[in-house]
Amino acid sequence: MIMFARDFREIPELLYLNQHPYQMKNYLLAAVLLLAGSTYAQKPAIPRDAAIESKIEKTLSKMTLDEKVGQMLELNLDLMGNMTVENAKIDREKVRSVLQQYGTPPQEIDKLVKMTDQQIIDRLGSYPVDIYQGDTHRVWKINETMLDTLLSKYKVGSILNAPGSRAPTLAQWQEWISLIQKKSMKHIGIPDIYGLDHNHGVTYIQNGTLFPQPINLAASFNTELARTGAEITAYESRAGNCPWVYNPVLDLGRDPRWSRIWESFGEDAIVNARMAEAEILGYQGNDPNHLGPYHVATSVKHYFAYGAPFSGKDRTPAYISPAMLREKYFEPFKAAIQAGALTIMVNSASINGVPVHASYEYLTKWLKEDLQWDGMIVTDWADINNLFTRERVAKDKKDAIRIAINAGIDMSMDPYSVEFCILLKQLVQEGKVSMSRIDDAVRRILRVKYRLGLFDRPNTGGKGYEKFGSAEFAEKALRSAEEGEVLLKNEGNILPLAKGKKILLTGPNANQMRCLNGGWSYTWQGSRAEDLAEKYNTIYEALCNKYGQDNVILEQGVTYNENGAYYEENAPQIGRAVEAASQADVIIACIGENSYCETPGNLTDLWLSANQRDLVKELAKTGKPIILILNEGRPRLITDIEPLAKAVVDILLPGNYGADALANLLAGDANFSAKMPYTYPREINSLATYDYKVSEEVGTMAGAYNYDAKVSLLWPFGYGMSYTTFEYSNLRVDKKQFDCNDMLTVSVDVKNTGSRMGKEAVLLYSSDLVASIVPDNKRLRDFTKVELQPGETKTVSFKLPAKSLAFVGADGRWTLEEGEFDLKVGQLSQRVECTQTKVWEEANI
Repeated sequence: MIMFARDFREIPELLYLNQHPYQMKNYLLAAVLLLAGSTYAQKPAIPRDAAIESKIEKTLSKMTLDEKVGQMLELNLDLMGNMTVENAKIDREKVRSVLQQYGTPPQEIDKLVKMTDQQIIDRLGSYPVDIYQGDTHRVWKINETMLDTLLSKYKVGSILNAPGSRAPTLAQWQEWISLIQKKSMKHIGIPDIYGLDHNHGVTYIQNGTLFPQPINLAASFNTELARTGAEITAYESRAGNCPWVYNPVLDLGRDPRWSRIWESFGEDAIVNARMAEAEILGYQGNDPNHLGPYHVATSVKHYFAYGAPFSGKDRTPAYISPAMLREKYFEPFKAAIQAGALTIMVNSASINGVPVHASYEYLTKWLKEDLQWDGMIVTDWADINNLFTRERVAKDKKDAIRIAINAGIDMSMDPYSVEFCILLKQLVQEGKVSMSRIDDAVRRILRVKYRLGLFDRPNTGGKGYEKFGSAEFAEKALRSAEEGEVLLKNEGNILPLAKGKKILLTGPNANQMRCLNGGWSYTWQGSRAEDLAEKYNTIYEALCNKYGQDNVILEQGVTYNENGAYYEENAPQIGRAVEAASQADVIIACIGENSYCETPGNLTDLWLSANQRDLVKELAKTGKPIILILNEGRPRLITDIEPLAKAVVDILLPGNYGADALANLLAGDANFSAKMPYTYPREINSLATYDYKVSEEVGTMAGAYNYDAKVSLLWPFGYGMSYTTFEYSNLRVDKKQFDCNDMLTVSVDVKNTGSRMGKEAVLLYSSDLVASIVPDNKRLRDFTKVELQPGETKTVSFKLPAKSLAFVGADGRWTLEEGEFDLKVGQLSQRVECTQTKVWEEANI
């Protein structure tokens, strides 16, 4: 017992667990199992660093309760400054449109539009919305008096966001964050941790590098692109003095109705997990205890099942079986934690009636205890408030804070109020939140700051960051875009498109940067930021550069209403596009969506707009061949116009260099290699994922009750074409029989049988032929990407742990059952057999 006590005094949490007998029991059990050499013991997700832990304890011992609760608060930068609008004159119709877009009740809209111009500016002026007549100039200035007050009185530990949610310059960020750090060290002696939503490059720094959105990285099936992009984003973030980014997004994009599909890595858990591991390595480097000045802490989001709202609407409840929750939705977050992610941001909504911000089971048990993870959990935007305003599981804000902090929340993103600090202090004094829980949360916050090196070097940027926005980084973004655009159809080999042809370029996405970048691009919604992307090429400009301006006719036919909601379009001028087609040899129709983000991106109809589909239908009547370019954040239904096209390219949201990449691909100067990261639906009543249950597809039933249940889709997950061809052969597995302890080696030969170099994403699937619960049709188990010259053959090998073929059974336990499995690559299949059933007691295997 003496040895036991000495060893476990090194774990700081045990210094106060006597105040939590239930938790003490769990820790003691874990300790006994560990000392006994039990296979159930879980290694820490991030190795403990004794020197850092000593510093944490020393700092914590000197902190007052006010300083501790202050560290647990994150405020919005807007609170610390003022936005002035020059030449401001309000356009009330724009105000009405903006408020309708954001779901404001009609009575509130009527009340607000009757206010004076200054009152409206006071209410809405800090938001990234256009509510003005004519030209205006907005200037944000930091209020040092307010900053001093918030730091000296409330000891605030973190600040986030860009003022007015619009990207400032690099110099502004260096000035503002340096000032925040100076005052934080003066008033608290602890550095601030500043956070930004840098989701596909530096969203909120002008002239930085924007990469394709995550959905494009998923389509590339190239984890090296994810790592490189994250590494560059980390570098440029630290150039702007920002040490913390809210990324990667690991919400499985399995429902095409959801407005944030494009922020995810698609519908598959393994793709999300592997991309997460790659990005965390890029963002944080290879030592999560010592990040250094060129890396940032990640905040993996939104834990978890946020992307599965039952209604399809953002921030609404999910209803998911416990087995699927553990097996699929938790998997990417588990991988991220085990890869060393330092922080996690929580799902704003609820799962099976339980708000995640209120769940001790999900926050403390699954993350902190089961994975032995010592990182920090932060809320999403004002989400503790939602426990009483929306979810109604708390009676007021104070009660909501009690619930969330006791559940395991460490930091509250409460953007516009310090009330959190006041109420949390009261809760501690009343004994409703224990001092041990406060100390645990603050340890986790301090640990992130020490791991980032902020105590020794609070500021970064300037000398040593000369590559910010460089041509070298731009080239990486271009190559990433080329590997993330998917060729879905190419009848008669109309592509590559030979030079010298006359092109009619049409559709609302043909000449706008906003569509290419999507949301989180200079502004939250990606709107009203065209001035910040002027130096990049739209599709029209890129095709003019590639084919010659005299060979490209721009007549869009349909355009977006930039003063309205993302889905609003101007009165169509389809006749003009049809008339222009007479001068063209080929029609390239750029259709899809305008940019949006989060709840404003909700929809009520998954079909592509009638105007855009009518445009394609009328152009088809001209007899000219049509190439459809889909530029969209989620798969909009196009079943009635897809047959009218000779070729279809889904470019998704490829970023600032996406049009240049498209031009290279259309011309054949680059080769397509992307594959669909999600299932593209054919009809609204047939929304499915590739891993559907086998009983979801059933033929006719014998007897009087005949039916035909078929999984109907336009393009499957993992589908994508190339200008060359590949042949798979010689699929083999080193073990035909195995048990749960075995490692299977699966190999296949891949040959480039075409006439040009190409890259091929090789996907390994498994199918469980018979199981005690209805098995999935198939599951992706691993993937890689290979480059092959014409005629070249490479052997691709996968290491497949037998336990990865397990599923979560009806009893909630991981189970690998004896029986047969098919392992599949391309059109090839090998049957293997598990010889012995294994049921695990551990939560994670």
